[in-house]
Amino acid sequence: MLILYIHHMLIVGKNKDELSLLKKNLSQTFDMKDLGDAKHILCRCITRDRSKRCIYLSQAEYISKVLKRFNMENAKSLSTPLPTYVKLSMCDCPTSDEDKEFMTKVPYQSAIGSLMYAMVATRWNATFAVGAVSQFMSNSGKKHWDAVKLILREVFMFG
Repeated sequence: MLILYIHHMLIVGKNKDELSLLKKNLSQTFDMKDLGDAKHILCRCITRDRSKRCIYLSQAEYISKVLKRFNMENAKSLSTPLPTYVKLSMCDCPTSDEDKEFMTKVPYQSAIGSLMYAMVATRWNATFAVGAVSQFMSNSGKKHWDAVKLILREVFMFG
């Protein structure tokens, strides 16, 4: 299996001889380097347990950067991405000029994008919560932002 994304390539297979032949053929056509066993790809750390024939993906490095970007690196973790007591609706959208002004300074869409990237790759347990806050991307209020921060606390604390 050959996985290619822009300038990243990962080759996976069971037969080492076939993998070597494929790499040799590709290197005759393309300028490429064999970096050995993959340790990272697309902000994901790859670890193997060869005895159990398992591969694990982690986004700990990415998650750490995101937490720092949103000043959440010291926040206490939660056990669920969006607790049941959090109810979000259009009524929570900003109505006053003060609230609208506050939300113009909040990186809501950026935080949602970071959550989606983590969710799709390794944090699928946050799918419902990220979907809930994504509905308010064009008109989010303080309560929506607080919900995003709750999700960051759970999803990203257990990278």
